[in-house]
Amino acid sequence: MANDDPMTEGRIGRRTLLGGLGAAAAALTLPTRFSIISRAEAASNEPIKIGILHSLSGTMAISETTLKDVMLMLIDQQNKKGGVLGRPLVPVVVDPASNWPLFVEKARSLISSEKCAAVFGCWTSVSRKSVLPVFEELNGLLFYPVQYEGQECSRNVIYTGAAPNQQAIPAVDYLMREEKVERWVLAGTDYVYPRTTNQILEAYLKMKGVASSDIMINYTPFGHSDWQNIVAQIKQFGSAGKKTAVVSTINGDANVPFYKELANQGIKATDIPVIAFSVGEEELAGMDTRPLVGHLAAWNYFMSVDTPQNKAFIEAWHAFIKNPKRVTNDPMEAHYIGFNAWVKAVEKAGTPAVDAVLEAIIGVAVPNLSGGYATVMGNHHITKPVMIGEIQEDGQFNIVYQTPGTVVAQEWSPYVPETKDLFGDWRAPFACGNFNVKTGKCGGASKS
Repeated sequence: MANDDPMTEGRIGRRTLLGGLGAAAAALTLPTRFSIISRAEAASNEPIKIGILHSLSGTMAISETTLKDVMLMLIDQQNKKGGVLGRPLVPVVVDPASNWPLFVEKARSLISSEKCAAVFGCWTSVSRKSVLPVFEELNGLLFYPVQYEGQECSRNVIYTGAAPNQQAIPAVDYLMREEKVERWVLAGTDYVYPRTTNQILEAYLKMKGVASSDIMINYTPFGHSDWQNIVAQIKQFGSAGKKTAVVSTINGDANVPFYKELANQGIKATDIPVIAFSVGEEELAGMDTRPLVGHLAAWNYFMSVDTPQNKAFIEAWHAFIKNPKRVTNDPMEAHYIGFNAWVKAVEKAGTPAVDAVLEAIIGVAVPNLSGGYATVMGNHHITKPVMIGEIQEDGQFNIVYQTPGTVVAQEWSPYVPETKDLFGDWRAPFACGNFNVKTGKCGGASKS
């Protein structure tokens, strides 16, 4: 069971010290900000619009459609409780269709035209990177629910998915410790998340003493379907007499033919285990899982988590979606956490206005589904437990490892020379996304 202390595992000492200073300063400034909210606004019963920016078509629809559905459920549940501040919530659903320029267009419309108080959306990092300038320019608020590569800390984003130290690094540590892996295949889709994550992992592996010759890196386009040659290369790489594993940042529907080709070439989890960062219950629902049994995934939540909170969530999900076979997954829990944190921050601020919510949300703690609490930290990331799950024939995961407590996100990687001296903290006195501890200066809000 997760510990509800967000500092159980986390940053080095300076973060705890700086965080304490920032929290004290923030506590002094909050009443002043919130006291100027007009009585007219507080008494308003105008609907509050919530943007839902997820691909409902294209290569990412396999993953993102469910996130639209869970947001509709959460909004419906909140409206049955009386809305927020006595005001009903209205979802505004758009389909950016796995098209990154269209994400930009839809994001601008949700903020400028629809006047959404918050937007819940994106899956891939390229979609998030595409819309980020829009949210910063228009002072919008994005809740991003998917594991990502870190190296970013924007004032206008609440990152409810995992940073690398909340997923990728613990996954590699698990394989080293439990599977005695010595050779590594870093296989990903060709875009920013896999490339940056693998840059971090390669540096981390080399720090652990892994030779360059024992690391194979491969990238393929979105929607890639012909895996025969690549899987053959992986099989050959794994025949050198050292235990080999695949660390997969393959995204979207390309996972289906990838795992199928592994089975076609007789690669079993006992031979070359695959640990995936983008394959969860939703993706497995569209696959023949029998050949995948024993392969792994690293997340912060699995549907198989055995807690009263999770059972209630699954029951509510099945009742809302009217399909008892529909699964739940990690990004759904991230939206559950993010939405409830937004509600709590709005109630604390007394307004859905972005600036007031951003001040109020830091330090907000809400239940997760694994029995603990998720806390929004000063770097706009949340505390999370880390879990390793083994694929079962029924498409569920047997949890084989879980951190004893929640882990505080490292927004900037300490393993990459360019970012090892950076940290983000949006509380006073820092109010900075990439503060450099060596220069004592803020380098900018969202550079990577």
